[in-house]
Amino acid sequence: MPRMQMNQPLSLSIVLIKLVLAVIFAESSLLKVWIIDQKGLLHDINEILCNLQLTIQRVKVMPTPDGRALDLFFITDEMELFHTKERRDDVCQYLSEALGERCISSELQLAGPEYGHLQGFSSLPPAYSEELFGPELVDKVSLHPLSQDMTTLKTPTVTVDNSLSSVHTLLQIQCVDQKSLCYDLMRISKDSDIKVAYGRFNSSAKGFQNIDLFVQQKEDGQKIIDPERLKTLCTCLKEEMLHPLRVIIVNRGPDIELLVANPVELSGKGRPRVFYDVTLALKALGVFIFSAEVVRHSTQERQWEVYRFLLDESRDFPLNSSKARSQIVDKVRRTLMGW
Repeated sequence: MPRMQMNQPLSLSIVLIKLVLAVIFAESSLLKVWIIDQKGLLHDINEILCNLQLTIQRVKVMPTPDGRALDLFFITDEMELFHTKERRDDVCQYLSEALGERCISSELQLAGPEYGHLQGFSSLPPAYSEELFGPELVDKVSLHPLSQDMTTLKTPTVTVDNSLSSVHTLLQIQCVDQKSLCYDLMRISKDSDIKVAYGRFNSSAKGFQNIDLFVQQKEDGQKIIDPERLKTLCTCLKEEMLHPLRVIIVNRGPDIELLVANPVELSGKGRPRVFYDVTLALKALGVFIFSAEVVRHSTQERQWEVYRFLLDESRDFPLNSSKARSQIVDKVRRTLMGW
């Protein structure tokens, strides 16, 4: 018994140390990857990290004149094992083996305060901000209008029924079937302080979804009877499902920049797999990414996550062509929405 009492404080201390290390590495870990820069390689690294169950929070791509690049990935581990040396070593080894000769070196470490400027907020020119974050109505004339078949998409319809349940409001939604539709509905509900008690999704042959959501007010568990709150919720659902992401191409001095923006949840989390889908679309088109970064931008209404891609000109894909730019925007939109 005395021996057990002596070991107990030591065991408790070891457990506490492990918990602290787990929290630290879960919050902000930095993966440095030196690579021989090639077209589509950024997406290949992204795919590898997804296979390793790692979530990219921020990224910074810094090319060098000699054809190499230093990619900085601020990541979290879904397995929550970054506090173990074995997990960190396994990640670097798997990445090196998967990339082969394209990988010069890789290193995984705690993201210290010296990298804080790479994880901060970004200021965008007013013209870009207005295009990205302004109210996006169905009939708005955009610098990058939707392709002809995409303009035929109808605005989602939302019908409210408070007669079926004494404690639930029924929201009947009809909208186009698209990637991350369930995520968008849950995000909007959470940000509106609405709890979804039950949901039913029915797909139609024409690519539409018929959705029934039984919802309650989060604060008291009752149905929504305030007309203004119902109106605000329905308007938000229509707008967010029609335009969950914003995609534009702009001139950045002599260069061409692709901007993709999505709302940040109230919890501070961004939309999953956006970076993966955008790099996949650009790789499929054969467009070379010169540099990339993920930043946050604040407006009066909300916070946004903005993916900035500086694109490189090539003979196969002349970026100065308006047709090529429209093709890039259209391809990225379709990949993000799953169309």
